Order: sequence, then structure tokens, then C-alpha cells
Amino acid sequence: MPLKIILLVAALWLPCPVYAAKNILVFGDSLSAGYGIAVAESWVSLLQHELARSHPGYRVVNASISGETAQGGRQRIAGALRQHRPAAVIVELGANDGLRGFNVAGIEADLSRIIEDARAARARVLLVGMRLPPNYGETYTLQFEKMYRKLAEKHRIGLLPFLLESVAPEQFQADNLHPTKEAQPLLMRNVLKELKPLLR
Repeated sequence: MPLKIILLVAALWLPCPVYAAKNILVFGDSLSAGYGIAVAESWVSLLQHELARSHPGYRVVNASISGETAQGGRQRIAGALRQHRPAAVIVELGANDGLRGFNVAGIEADLSRIIEDARAARARVLLVGMRLPPNYGETYTLQFEKMYRKLAEKHRIGLLPFLLESVAPEQFQADNLHPTKEAQPLLMRNVLKELKPLLR
């Protein structure tokens, strides 16, 4: 029997997986990278555990980097999309840009490009918003906060307006910026509520 036929017959008998897990790419900064806590205690890890129970066809991939900016994310997104081929992307960026007083229009442009690249890769997108301390004045902080809703409406994507909604003051680490491990289940639930409509 010719070798090609033998190989073909063998291939037909190989077991095929029932499905391949759909990746959910978390593309964020230290708030998603688990800064100051064990990785297993982060909201991203908790999300994976929850989805394994409620949506077993999905797998969470965390491509978050502490200190990341929207500009840095814009430079990384194409490679992350090629590598992980996600069905959905959770974009949690912009806080570091805002804390450094970067121009809001520039932050918006970088986030817009990230969203556009994800959509072009046929991924559904959830944008996670942030709020800033009043260091740069009320006008700047309001512009920054409104930017997320503006982007969500422009691109018609999902939006979690504020990742840290309902986190109590005592649930922050000593830097008053990063939530403790006790706050991580709340962050996970905040994200999951807005993510569920994308998991179809």
C-alpha cells in the first residue's frame, strides 16, 4: 500500500477534539496583571475559574503588563491578536496615561486603534473604564472619564464604566491605587456582568 494512503488512513482514525477553547484576551495594565498580590488571587484568574464553571468553552489569556499605557498597548495589540486569536478582548488601559497627564485626545486615539485592530480580527470587545484622582483638575478628570463612554458608543462595543466600582477604601493596597486580594472577587463580578453578553 502506498505510503500516502497509509498516512491518510491513519489520520482518519486519529481522535478529533470536540471543540477548541475560545480565547478571551485580557489586555490591560497592573490592575489586571495582579500587582501586589498572588497571580492566582487576581480578578483575571478568578474569571477563568468562574468561566470554567459557567462557560466551559472559553479560556482566559492574560496579556496585561504592569505600567502599560494605551500607547504601549497600541504597539503590542497586533502581535497579541496574532498569537492568541481571541474571540473576545477585554481592553483595560488608559489609567497610566491619565496618571501621567497625557493628552486625552491622544489616549483616546490609541485606545481607538486597539479596538479597531481587535474588531478587524473578528473579536468582540469589552472596554473597561477608569477614573482618576483630581491631581490634574476637574476638567481633565471629567474628559478622561467620558472618553470611555465616547469610545464605546463610537465603536458600538461593550463598556464597564469603572473597574473599581464599589471597592471600599480599606480594600486598596498601601499605594491607594491597587486593590487588595479581598477586592478581586468584586472586580471579577464587575467585569463578568458586562462580559456575559459577549459570550455567545
